Amino acid sequence: MAAASKARYEAFLVNNVSTIATLESSLRSITWFLPGRFKDAELASEALTTSLNVMSMYHDTLLERVVKANPSYRPLIPTSLHTRFTKAWVDKDSLYKWAARVLEIIRFTELVVEMALRRKVSEKIKWRSIILLEVIKASLRLILLKLTNRPLVSPPLPERDFDPTTLPSLSNATSPTLAPSSPSHSRPTTPDHLRNNLIPMEIHPHPLLTSSQSDVSAEDFLLPKALTTSAVKPSLSLIRPLSASRDWIAEVIYVLRPLVYASLIVVDRKAHERTNKPLIVVLLMEFISRNLRRAPPASATLERAEYARRDKDMLWYLLRGSIWDSYTRPKIESFVARTAHMPLIGLFGALAKDWMPLIDDYYYYTAP
Repeated sequence: MAAASKARYEAFLVNNVSTIATLESSLRSITWFLPGRFKDAELASEALTTSLNVMSMYHDTLLERVVKANPSYRPLIPTSLHTRFTKAWVDKDSLYKWAARVLEIIRFTELVVEMALRRKVSEKIKWRSIILLEVIKASLRLILLKLTNRPLVSPPLPERDFDPTTLPSLSNATSPTLAPSSPSHSRPTTPDHLRNNLIPMEIHPHPLLTSSQSDVSAEDFLLPKALTTSAVKPSLSLIRPLSASRDWIAEVIYVLRPLVYASLIVVDRKAHERTNKPLIVVLLMEFISRNLRRAPPASATLERAEYARRDKDMLWYLLRGSIWDSYTRPKIESFVARTAHMPLIGLFGALAKDWMPLIDDYYYYTAP
């Protein structure tokens, strides 16, 4: 009975994938405006976000199986380097696949778990649970690091980087868990781009061939169409393995940052004082990891993109510790006060005002 219900749901998803994707996007937009609207609104908002993220991960897994079952499917847009790399590891190593899935599920649920703990248990038990989550996350990341022997990428699972509406034969597709349907005997339909091949088309020669005053040079026109080094590399070779000991040290330090930060916050709480020690230590770890990591060549597009993402994530320190208390929060409060009576801009100020208490109350809103 359960298997039949699962199969029916999967068939429904495949046949209505575009509508479901639109609904997921709309619900995610709504969650931004829920905090502060009613009692426990932040818990309702985060529970909805968590549910959507977990369901989207399941949907992505199912759609990937559908794509694999259609060897004739060709995406309109080339698969991203991140998707190629992570998908190759998911297909190669089952331990990588399950460690990455558990890590993502924890990332999706950690904030709603903290909210529930804050309402049901003492502060001491809540922080013990946070430390436990960070230990599990650090262990899973170290497992991924050991398996791949390469710098970690985030997220460790492939992302949905294709348009659901381009999936082939959605109306006739079957669930991967159902028996395959009988083959269709109808003649194949004519592709959209060939339906007007009997209608004379007005030919417009390319400006490069007719206009001597074109602003587009031949090099600028051809360069985006040329294959890059990453485009022809095997998926597992998109990131070079770690070789030097300093590369390993840099990655291990980066992985351990969140655990160290949460542990130092707990130490401060036990001492009944709030110091800058957690913030200073984790910032030092950030800079040490950044200085020890290798400098990827220009052809290592995926590795350079991952390091650029890590550098951008350092902006989150504006919302942590004494930086938040003494600098960022007063700036936002001043902005909210100045824009309180301004049309349109005041909406952004009100939204920021509703989110500020959440940054004060919950660790995982701004955790590293």
